[in-house]
Amino acid sequence: MAKINRIRTFALALIFIGIFIMYIAIFVFSENPILMSFAMIIGFLSVLSSALVYLWIGMQSMKTVQVICPSCEGATKILGRVDACMHCNEPLTIDKALEGKELDARYNRKSSFNPK
Repeated sequence: MAKINRIRTFALALIFIGIFIMYIAIFVFSENPILMSFAMIIGFLSVLSSALVYLWIGMQSMKTVQVICPSCEGATKILGRVDACMHCNEPLTIDKALEGKELDARYNRKSSFNPK
């Protein structure tokens, strides 16, 4: 799965987790206001962190390179040197030295880049 989609999925999961925690706070901890308040704050922080993740990945998405996938011919965004197509999960790269090589997330780290 493409990195942008994975991060967006994580942010969506944070929303559901936060709402679930707040739901539990209302129905399970309704007798204890301190525990209920604590659980509501934790749930709210989860939803708030989701908004921050969405903001961050939106800013990252603005800096990406948009390419046409050779397999499905769909427009996709590449985040880093290597990424997968958002539509068909085809490994894509914008680095000529990495063409034809196996998709590896380590190629996106500057310290471990060795295309040979």
